[in-house]
Amino acid sequence: MNTAPAFYPIGTPGTPWGDAERNQWLSHQTRHRSYESEVLSKIEGLGSRFDVEEYGRLEYGDESFPLLAIRSQDWNDELPVVLVTGGVHGYETSGVHGALQFVDQHAAGYAGRVNLLVAPCVSPWGYERIHRWNPNAIDPNRSFYEDSPAGESAALMRLVAPVRDRVLMHIDLHETTDTDETEFRPALAARDGKPFTPGGIPDGFYLVDDSENPQPEFQQAVIAAVEKVTHIAPADDNGEIIGSPVVASGVIEYPLKQLGLCASVTNAKYKTTTEVYPDSPRATPEQCNGAQAVAVCAAIDYALAHR
Repeated sequence: MNTAPAFYPIGTPGTPWGDAERNQWLSHQTRHRSYESEVLSKIEGLGSRFDVEEYGRLEYGDESFPLLAIRSQDWNDELPVVLVTGGVHGYETSGVHGALQFVDQHAAGYAGRVNLLVAPCVSPWGYERIHRWNPNAIDPNRSFYEDSPAGESAALMRLVAPVRDRVLMHIDLHETTDTDETEFRPALAARDGKPFTPGGIPDGFYLVDDSENPQPEFQQAVIAAVEKVTHIAPADDNGEIIGSPVVASGVIEYPLKQLGLCASVTNAKYKTTTEVYPDSPRATPEQCNGAQAVAVCAAIDYALAHR
């Protein structure tokens, strides 16, 4: 695995970025893949089996990104709502394609049992640039709060607002990658004028529970299903994963709302954030997508069985 640079090449150590540094950073971002051909086309291809709606549109320079959500065609207000989100960090590929795989291969099995609401790619600019931030150097997954500075986060909150209190389960699909350590954490430290402290990247799948409302049995049900598809991340020598204590096999906890994380956008009883490690020599992209889809199914199944 590559090691992080001694200092990030933008900005002055110890000094938070201003407009000049953010503009310099933005000038280095290039488009690597197509949201339209890789994501929108797949969502639109599901339109004969599901309702597809545009819940917002992001305008960045001369680029325009429609934000699409997928809903159950047989929406029934008497049924609980299940929310699936992916691509909040656009570079986390299996979050996007795992959500789409779930809809394509598994969602029909829940018809008449739940109302499905799926936002497969919350951050399309980040998807195309393979980046964690949006073009304003803002992390959407730290921006889910009132008057959000991130258009990606604000749009999703507007989509969810009418059903926020009726959501039974929300699963947010993510990855932890080697570039977290080599690019994104150093960039974050530089942006905020803080020192970068090297860490490690866990090899395997893990979950993030809500420390304010932990649901350990729910988390373990998801872990049990996923470990049939890919390996679960072990704790490090300190009994931690990315600096947080491991509370059960493959599970850590964060205060979701305090941190402005996507998994805090509803009042769902059952919430989790998945983390897949796509750079593992023990996992393929197909396994990563499959792990995400299996996690969604296991999460819905548990939530329905323990309403």
